[in-house]
Amino acid sequence: MTRPNPENVSRICVVGAGGLIGASWVAFFLSRGIDVVAQDPAGGAKQRLHDFIARTNPVLPSIASGPGRLRFEPDLARALEGVEFVQENAPENEAIKTELFTRLDAFTPPEVILASSTSSLLRSRLVAHCQHPARCIMAHPINPPHLMPLVEIVADNDAVADWAARFYTFHGKKPVVLKREAVGHIANRLASAMWREAVFMVEQGIATVEDIDTAVINGPGLRMAVMGPTMLYHTGGGPGGLEQYLKHLGSSQERRWADLGSPKLSPEVQQQLIEGVQAETGGKSVEELETERDNAIRAILRTRESPSS
Repeated sequence: MTRPNPENVSRICVVGAGGLIGASWVAFFLSRGIDVVAQDPAGGAKQRLHDFIARTNPVLPSIASGPGRLRFEPDLARALEGVEFVQENAPENEAIKTELFTRLDAFTPPEVILASSTSSLLRSRLVAHCQHPARCIMAHPINPPHLMPLVEIVADNDAVADWAARFYTFHGKKPVVLKREAVGHIANRLASAMWREAVFMVEQGIATVEDIDTAVINGPGLRMAVMGPTMLYHTGGGPGGLEQYLKHLGSSQERRWADLGSPKLSPEVQQQLIEGVQAETGGKSVEELETERDNAIRAILRTRESPSS
């Protein structure tokens, strides 16, 4: 077996397809016209997957010539037969994923790239017992993967990283390749830093959960939908850009950094967060909020994809 060109992959196995991320990947790949073998040994996984696909179909129409075919297979060895790519989504537990990657490596030809959706674990540890570790990558999506473009790739083989980046790009994703592995990759490190400060402000009584979320949505979050943080400071620095900003306001940035907090998720703080988000939801269920989120994401993506007038 030889590795196909990225644009010619026609059959994928999604491991851990009954969970939130795995099911989202299944829905995405099906919408791209790829045949998917969905694998998950957990009880009720097949029904959860079909329920998820039924919910996402209205917001994720097929953009290929037709949707791919879906087959559910709980047995891992049978699920992997004849597939050309694997997207793994097991629980975020190093021991579980390490054992699973060893089995994936044993059950598939060395040409098949094995990609993990891990959000925080290190590639070097997950592939420690694999016979063909070079073909194993971290390919972390942002929830929900069926809509969000970003995929963060961690690999130690340039050719494999390039193939994976071309594969995800061909299917409408925006991959980035890390120069070296790091806990949380890029996006989750940034998201964690922002949420840490949000939790600190709740802990210190500076603002409510709802007001903090409102500030992000209508302030930096709105801008970050179109530009990254460094580019935003560049455009906010006047005619001199980032160089002018650092010269005149770099010290004020350092003062803010020095005042940022390191909260603890004590039982009291956790309760404040839970009560705060319950008040913010206005009684809406998580499913209703997910639908609102997905519709809003699609609207933003459509705006970004529209040609400038």
